[in-house]
Amino acid sequence: MTAGLRDFLEIPYDKLEELNLQIKADRIAHPPAHAFQEARMKDLTDEKRIKAVTVCFSDLEGRLHMLDYDKKFLLKSADNLTFDGSSIRGFSQQAESDLRLSIDWPAFYWLPADLFGPGKVLVFANVLERDGAPYAADMRGKLKAYTEALYAKDGLTCNAANEIEGFVFAGRHAEQRYIETGRFEFISTGGYYHSLPGDALRMFIDAAAEAQRALGFANEKDHPEVAPAQFEMNYSYTEVSIAADQILLYKLLSRQVAQKMDMTACFLPKPVTGVNGNGMHTNLSISRNGTNLFWDKQGKECLSQMGWDFLTRILTRALDICLILNSSVNAYRRLDPHFEAPNQIKASPIDRGSMVRIPIGNERSMRTEVRSIAPDANPYLALYALLKTGLEGPLDRSVLDAANIRTLPDNIYDAIDAFSQSQYTASILGKDVQEKYADVKLNAAHRSPRRLGSLIKTSEIIYHHEVTNQYLWNQF
Repeated sequence: MTAGLRDFLEIPYDKLEELNLQIKADRIAHPPAHAFQEARMKDLTDEKRIKAVTVCFSDLEGRLHMLDYDKKFLLKSADNLTFDGSSIRGFSQQAESDLRLSIDWPAFYWLPADLFGPGKVLVFANVLERDGAPYAADMRGKLKAYTEALYAKDGLTCNAANEIEGFVFAGRHAEQRYIETGRFEFISTGGYYHSLPGDALRMFIDAAAEAQRALGFANEKDHPEVAPAQFEMNYSYTEVSIAADQILLYKLLSRQVAQKMDMTACFLPKPVTGVNGNGMHTNLSISRNGTNLFWDKQGKECLSQMGWDFLTRILTRALDICLILNSSVNAYRRLDPHFEAPNQIKASPIDRGSMVRIPIGNERSMRTEVRSIAPDANPYLALYALLKTGLEGPLDRSVLDAANIRTLPDNIYDAIDAFSQSQYTASILGKDVQEKYADVKLNAAHRSPRRLGSLIKTSEIIYHHEVTNQYLWNQF
């Protein structure tokens, strides 16, 4: 079959960036939802070279799931998309398996054809019950509903910027193959900010950053990180629902670019002992009508009282939500103060061992930075928990006293206990979701040694929620 028989959509990267930035700006402006649906369905109808729509959703653990729908079918059936929830860990039981997908038309992306294939676009969806009610374990829907309520009631916009670190290892599927190899191979051993323009790490970063720009991330800077073959690609803050989607897209793009280069992009918090792990420092602020409510030139560290109360509430409930922010067995290896990781439940403008840092800021950029969060956390669940806690949680000012500093757990079992026994997490998630989440984490923990020890265990890699599959899971 010759190439001339196919004519599918391929958009240059510079044009992709224009299109996706415009959709992002429209999304931030909060127009009526039906306006987005009409515009996007018109795009799908008018553009004959689109063949399929990739519909994305997230499970309770934060893993991205994707279904490709034929465009013509989707246009006719967009209001009646169903899937088998019993096949998704943490979702429905086999006896009540059918769930619905509700397309979130504002979360629409034009795609780079070299990474996703020509003729495809992408859109996120929320998960619904059979009767159309919000599905309690769908944290994307929960985050969106919460932030929309804040905007409708008080005009508040929640903003986030995430600094996502990852490793690039030699070979495809290096995580799944860890059961055979027992090790990861660095593609580069250069240092912080140091990577020659033509080496494998720099080439990966350049290609992944180009893809980010094309999807409208509004890139700021990218660079190798402290550990060998470690990277970070920073982009601008945005409204928190968009920011959460971008976390999953960041990891998806990185994995896809790496695979095309015969490498693996890895976001395990601590895949290699003896070097720094991967964090996802999360910068948060609240604004109203474009005014940053965390800024106060006269405030301590130029942070407003609202900002101080926000971070104090997070510190107050740090143990309750630790499992949400550090959601895997492997994550507790990272919380080691010897490798610049935050394990102290305190706030500081300078101490990077603090759970919360107060970066230097101005009227536009003032924010709080939660440093204890790992890149394998469910972004919707984590951002919802941080915002809900920071804005509405109980406030104990004694946590700011240097004499009262506590530390985060050093293993997942203690974190599961704190999470499961917390009336607070039950109140913000619902008892059923709290139990489901604790259960999936306990099942994974039971497949790894209770004591971490000094060496990475094969089980904590292959049973990690972003790595495992049915084949690996059944090898236990």
